Amino acid sequence: MSSSEGKPRLFGGIEAGGTKFICAVGDATGEILEQTRIDTRDPATTLAEVQRYFEAAQDRCGDIAALGVGAFGPLDLRPTSSTYGFITSTPKPGWANTNLAGILTQGLKVPVRLDTDVNGAAFGELRWGAGQNLSSVAYVTVGTGIGVGAVHHGRAVHGLMHMEMGHVMVRRHAGDSAFAGTCPFHGDCLEGLASGPAILARTGSVFSSAAPAEPIWTFEADYLGQLCALLVLSHCPQRILMGGGVMQPELYARIRERMLYWLQGYVTVKEIEKAQYVMAPGLAALAGIKGALSLAMDAEI
Repeated sequence: MSSSEGKPRLFGGIEAGGTKFICAVGDATGEILEQTRIDTRDPATTLAEVQRYFEAAQDRCGDIAALGVGAFGPLDLRPTSSTYGFITSTPKPGWANTNLAGILTQGLKVPVRLDTDVNGAAFGELRWGAGQNLSSVAYVTVGTGIGVGAVHHGRAVHGLMHMEMGHVMVRRHAGDSAFAGTCPFHGDCLEGLASGPAILARTGSVFSSAAPAEPIWTFEADYLGQLCALLVLSHCPQRILMGGGVMQPELYARIRERMLYWLQGYVTVKEIEKAQYVMAPGLAALAGIKGALSLAMDAEI
């Protein structure tokens, strides 16, 4: 590795997904100096390639001070647990019980901060995106699955595990009563009704191909509006950011309308009525990898 003396402090980031790992080196301003994509295969092959990338990247760019990882899960994020830093019961073949943080720490010899991909994105948005100058945000991704993260005053919401609000039960829309849902665990939970696969199962096409008058727009706005109402009632974030492959520009206003419908005037805080309360991420497609860099910056060094 090259000497980093006299250079800006650098950090490594990994957006660890079920199909790809995006690895990057960046600085404290969030500028990405370089990045690469590594296909997600078995843990040993994938993580060995990740290690080789960062070793070579540090020769090119300089040493990284820490590594942040925003990953698919479920994850064990309890510091007192014997399996802290592990991917646990994931349905991703071969990845259950993988010591993700431990393998990366041992291989790269730098501090590693691991969190969910959505919590990582929330940290990135607070630092460089649509959450700047706020103290709390919720970040929602709607795609193959539905993930939700929340950060308050610099800390992600963790308990016995991390949030899994993609699997909350929602009220069925009257026009959608015949659809069984696609979640293999719960059937018609939020993810089973409003994720990309759920839309495809109903319509035979992706959401972006649906005409605005098609019923799927009504269903999607209602279910995601219920999620936003639940986030207001349970976490009261200062802003809800929604990204992912399903989200379309025309959907945000519909979701806000349904959120207010489901709240029924119970919450009187005026901020939730504003257009920017439910909005797209400011970092767009870079939210995940910049979130990972933000995690690295906050790692204990």
